[in-house]
Amino acid sequence: MTTTRFAPSPTGYIHVGNLRTALFNFLIAAKSGGQFILRLDDTDPERSRQEYADAIKEDLEWLGLTWDRVEKQSDRLDRYEAAAQELRDMGRFYECFETPTELDLKRKKQLNMGKPPVYDRSALALSEDEKAKLREERGQGHWRFKLDHERINWTDGILGDISIDAASVSDPVLIRGDGQFLYTLASVCDDIDFGITDVVRGSDHVTNTATQIQIIEALGGKVPSFAHHSLLTGPQGEALSKRLGTLAIRDLRERGVQPMALLSLLARLGSSQPVELRNSLEEIVEGFDLSTFGSAPTKFDVEDLLPLTARYLSQLPATAVADTLYGLGVPAEQADAFWSVARENITTLGDLEGWWTLCRDGADPVIDEEDREFVATAMGLLPDGPYNADSWSNWTAAVKEATGRKGRGLFMPLRKALTGMDHGPDMSVLLPLMQVIRAKD
Repeated sequence: MTTTRFAPSPTGYIHVGNLRTALFNFLIAAKSGGQFILRLDDTDPERSRQEYADAIKEDLEWLGLTWDRVEKQSDRLDRYEAAAQELRDMGRFYECFETPTELDLKRKKQLNMGKPPVYDRSALALSEDEKAKLREERGQGHWRFKLDHERINWTDGILGDISIDAASVSDPVLIRGDGQFLYTLASVCDDIDFGITDVVRGSDHVTNTATQIQIIEALGGKVPSFAHHSLLTGPQGEALSKRLGTLAIRDLRERGVQPMALLSLLARLGSSQPVELRNSLEEIVEGFDLSTFGSAPTKFDVEDLLPLTARYLSQLPATAVADTLYGLGVPAEQADAFWSVARENITTLGDLEGWWTLCRDGADPVIDEEDREFVATAMGLLPDGPYNADSWSNWTAAVKEATGRKGRGLFMPLRKALTGMDHGPDMSVLLPLMQVIRAKD
């Protein structure tokens, strides 16, 4: 069975970059009838919070990305310790004591000598007495996995054939000096134990993948199929790192972005397929093809979500937004008519309030100086409401006959006088919804 996972750390809210990874893994599982696991990487007790874990679930549920089960790394510390001991026993795990400053000096020296800045494995030469003395002076050391210096090869689902020389990579730290298990070891154990068959993540993890493949093989696990998608940038190609707070999923939801608009964009962005609005998650699943994605950085513009949201809303029946209409106070008998008018003139549901205020309370008229006499004459010809589908045409015909005006010179001043705007829905359908005509006063 195909089994994928999304593995966020509950140290903050998920943003569009996280969501892209979650969506790809969800779609792969859904397309093959497999399993999608939500794994909370909460091994950092100081930064992990339950409120963020709850928020992650809430955001995924809002998008319809449901999971088959939830796993928490904090529940599996014994398993990681057992794996660490197994690596020690086979001579693939060793303790180091360098401080961050010392490591930085080593890297600078290697770079100055034209060598790759990889860890020099000097800790392997320490005697047991030397290690004991260092523990007394500095506390417990950090533990590194000893890589086999050979080429690590795999066929990436997006990048194609990858080959990395393990000698060009530092032996990865798997346990910090304070005893915290790091992502690389915990993730390997989880992928082995949960039977993960496919892993899709950002291209910044390619080197991690190389080292994880060796750790998986050392622990006797089966290496999943890996794929690394491109990283998102801003619309001008700038890094998103400083903007991620404003691109959190809950911020987009608050802004009025619809789930299908967001999913439709991210399911195609960076691929050779055109972005197309889909009306259901099933349609997105059916049209998803990982092989169509490329490796080049992918530009993401939050403004692209707004026209997609507007198009999605324009297709909905009034029943789909009944709660919103009720919350605005739209009478049930007017809900269908109001929605059919408003949905073509909004970008998000938040725009409905302005249109309903216009219908309920009227608008402050906008009258150009040269049109004052004309508007006054026209308003004297406007009958009292309620209005119907013929009211606009009957009224404008009477005004035309009385004033001789026609075309834009007739219709635009009347629209502005009634709505305070020079654009909007056809007045023949808007006028019957208007309960107060201020311009007549």
